[in-house]
Amino acid sequence: MVLGIVTLQVFAVCVWRLLTMVRRDAVFTPAAFRYVDVIIGAVIAASVVTFAFAVVLRFGEAAPGIIGLISGFALVLAGMALLVVVMRMLLTQAIAREVEAGRLRAELDEVI
Repeated sequence: MVLGIVTLQVFAVCVWRLLTMVRRDAVFTPAAFRYVDVIIGAVIAASVVTFAFAVVLRFGEAAPGIIGLISGFALVLAGMALLVVVMRMLLTQAIAREVEAGRLRAELDEVI
């Protein structure tokens, strides 16, 4: 239970930091990768902890349906981690486009 709460807190703090970066218009910088990577790790850890909880309940007297629901929730968390990985790739592309746009603006300023 404690590990699950810690992963939620880490996730919340990183999202809060990313939202702060959005407000300062600095989200398209390499500094954002640190928070995105921590979010990915926290979601993966939450998925593993949830699945481990289902395995522990398996050896107890829990109903199979409950174990199935908890295992399904662990799979949903793993899917969320994959979604964040895709969004990280999109952030990488957006940063590359931003750098390219800056370079093109500089060239245009030289021409003008």
